Amino acid sequence: MTDSPGYDSRARLTFHGPLSAERADRLAVGLAAAGPADVVDYGCGWGEFLLRVLDAAPGARGVGIDANGPEIARGRESAEKRDLSARVSFIEGQAKDHARPADVVINCGAYQAFGTIPEALKALRPLVRPGGLLMFGAEIWDRTPTGEQLANMWPGISADDCLSLPGLVDAATAEGFRPLSVQTATRGEWEEFESGLAAADEEWLLANGNHPEAVQVRDRLDRQRSIWLRGHRDVMGFAYLTLGVPRS
Repeated sequence: MTDSPGYDSRARLTFHGPLSAERADRLAVGLAAAGPADVVDYGCGWGEFLLRVLDAAPGARGVGIDANGPEIARGRESAEKRDLSARVSFIEGQAKDHARPADVVINCGAYQAFGTIPEALKALRPLVRPGGLLMFGAEIWDRTPTGEQLANMWPGISADDCLSLPGLVDAATAEGFRPLSVQTATRGEWEEFESGLAAADEEWLLANGNHPEAVQVRDRLDRQRSIWLRGHRDVMGFAYLTLGVPRS
């Protein structure tokens, strides 16, 4: 393996976020229990969670929307392998340009497609039909970060960039949603995600230490790991909210 790295850092991940397969399946079954006819995922990535919902809800059809072309292609390939192509379509584009009401709406780790978290919740509310469900996933502060921790995170981040868990739930209820399930990622889910995010490139580096791009890859991986271990570890959490919309 001596060619220049492709940096497909997400190839080893099942989900692009701190989410275990076990939790994902439980959440998918909960959404499917509502008997949806259609499911729309805004910011679907490669659509793994959407496909699990469709697996659990055999009467539903799904649409996944994401601006990342390679991830959309990966989603289509995965749907084909799972015999779900007839029930799901993937659209490469901006979420706002393809908004449509559905019985179940998913927006997990992609609220930025609609703006801030409050703006996303406001935009998503009319897209969930009465009696429907929204799966909303977003970063939260498990505790208020110190100045040193913020300095070790991403450039430009501030304490105002995330809500606390109570603040997030309050923002959802302010838009008329009712919280049916409030869950947060475990440390183990974060560790699996962060380690998996780097795994392919770390293995490439071990096999190609003298490659002309090795120094660049090593520096990027070291920065990425430092942001996690010295910055947001045990400070930033991730919430999974199953939100209901009243029937009238």
